[in-house]
Amino acid sequence: MKRTNNLYEKIYCIENLQLADEIARKGKSKQPGVIGHDRNREQNIQKLHEMLKDKTYQTSEYTTFTIFEPKERLIFRLPYFPDRITHHAVMNVLEPIFVSTFTADTYSCIKGKGIHAAANAVKRALKDVAGTQYCLKLYIKKFYPNVDHEILKQLLRRKIKDNDLLWLLDEIIDSTDGLPIGNYLSQYFANFYLSYFDHWMKEQQQVKYYFRYADDLVILSSNKPYLHQLLAEIRTYLNDRLKLTIKGNYQVFPVDARGIDFVGYVFRHTHVLLRKSIKQNFARMLKTRRNAQSIASYNGWTAHCNSNNLMRKLLA
Repeated sequence: MKRTNNLYEKIYCIENLQLADEIARKGKSKQPGVIGHDRNREQNIQKLHEMLKDKTYQTSEYTTFTIFEPKERLIFRLPYFPDRITHHAVMNVLEPIFVSTFTADTYSCIKGKGIHAAANAVKRALKDVAGTQYCLKLYIKKFYPNVDHEILKQLLRRKIKDNDLLWLLDEIIDSTDGLPIGNYLSQYFANFYLSYFDHWMKEQQQVKYYFRYADDLVILSSNKPYLHQLLAEIRTYLNDRLKLTIKGNYQVFPVDARGIDFVGYVFRHTHVLLRKSIKQNFARMLKTRRNAQSIASYNGWTAHCNSNNLMRKLLA
């Protein structure tokens, strides 16, 4: 795999930092961190340029908070200046390099992909009814907190040979344990951490129907024993090469018996329904805090499944 050099100067140049500032503030112009930064915007950009150029930049202290929907998670937050601008400056340069390593079968946090692209891919696969009789469904256990820093840094060195840039990436990676959920860079690091596993699945294992959304994996086949054998090989790969483990709630099951619960939908060969929890949240919103923006958001979900009966009931 070709390694990339001479990237760091592109990251800390004034023009890229100004662009990063413009991107990072979108939809956040009223946040205190952005307002405070704007009081000394030009001076801050110059200061960040110098910190990165001189390699004196250090990640600021994190604050954390907990969310409970769709599941309980600890969210990490960094100051707008200098950290969130820095992360966007890095991704302005690295995003095409990261994306070039991903297979077509990973969907989370990638421009032009996402939940609905994943849903459409599963629907296309299920048209091959004979070849998709069985599903292996699994999650990686506590994926973000369990990403190993040394392994991630070694994987980055397989793709990047710019030592100054690697210094900055190492500094960000080592700023807290695992990958902090909430960091802009974390979603790309997470996909990159599993990108060689994705290639192994497609190129060495030659898995035809494989779909990954972050730590949520779906594999389809005509052969149930094959999926059990593949599960054992996946477990070995993740443990030995990435120090990751599979959650105990993995399943190998006939698709027509229960459907595939993935990216907010339940897929069967004949139809696709919205996940029960999303239907319940939709109904609750309509009853307690009905508004046009939320309805439009849920309409986006229902547009990708068989939802005529549901919409008639909810909007009656």
